[in-house]
Amino acid sequence: MNRPPETPKSSSASKSILSDTKSIVQEHNIRFQKKFGQNFLIDPHVLDKIITAVGPQADDGILEVGPGIGTLTQALAERAGQVVAVEIDRHLVEILGETLADYDNVRIISEDVLKVPVEDLKNFFDGCARIKLAANLPYNITSPLIMKMLEEAPFIEEMVLMVQEEVARRMQASPGGADYGALSLAVQYYAKPEIAAFVPLNCFYPRPKVGSCVIRLIRHDEPPVSVKDEKLMFAVIRAAFNQRRKMLSNSLANGMEDFTREEVAEALMLAGTEGARRAQELSLSEFAMISNNLYNIRTTH
Repeated sequence: MNRPPETPKSSSASKSILSDTKSIVQEHNIRFQKKFGQNFLIDPHVLDKIITAVGPQADDGILEVGPGIGTLTQALAERAGQVVAVEIDRHLVEILGETLADYDNVRIISEDVLKVPVEDLKNFFDGCARIKLAANLPYNITSPLIMKMLEEAPFIEEMVLMVQEEVARRMQASPGGADYGALSLAVQYYAKPEIAAFVPLNCFYPRPKVGSCVIRLIRHDEPPVSVKDEKLMFAVIRAAFNQRRKMLSNSLANGMEDFTREEVAEALMLAGTEGARRAQELSLSEFAMISNNLYNIRTTH
């Protein structure tokens, strides 16, 4: 496969992007695009917390998504071995060529990260001991990007993400809470989520409408539950939460078209789970047991 196009760097660079953020915005007449979720970090204390969470070492490779004008990119490049920054906004790509021109360990990729094969990204990090991901994510790509990297990029050991506070709480939520859902289960199957910092609105320019969190996802060496068919388990989870107010026996019977109501009832009984329970009450291990039972039913009937 061909690698995404690279963009050349110019000969000038900013010495401190963080302190010059507003002047860079004005100088380059940056028009913030809502669809890209562009809110640039301006608080040095938050930047320090992100760097601490990432923990970049000299032999690390860092994949950064949505570098903006390069504030975090600069801090990462000063500590990590290699930084690959993927930016969808071509106007910002041109600016990054200037602000990061002094860093020969930074590669700027002008592309939509959701459309780039993960193996193409991996190829940029030859010789790195570890590969980590850092990103300030707009709401509309948060879940798709996280799941793409968790499912398709096992070489990424950790992810440190700036996300909306409600999304961070959902990723870390436990059974029984209002925040607990399909995203909680999917993330926790692959990784351990840890909230590293809560970020107030005034730490960004322009100021966003909702608060943010820095969350760290540490990939499990092995999933915490044994599953015979991952796709089947996530289908069970989706069916359960698509009708989360209904009893589990009904939501699964309605949402699992390949199984009869009787087979769903049998799978629940074998898992020791009452059909009257709701999706948000079940743990990851319980969903795993139900899906394993359905797998056995499918292969033996």
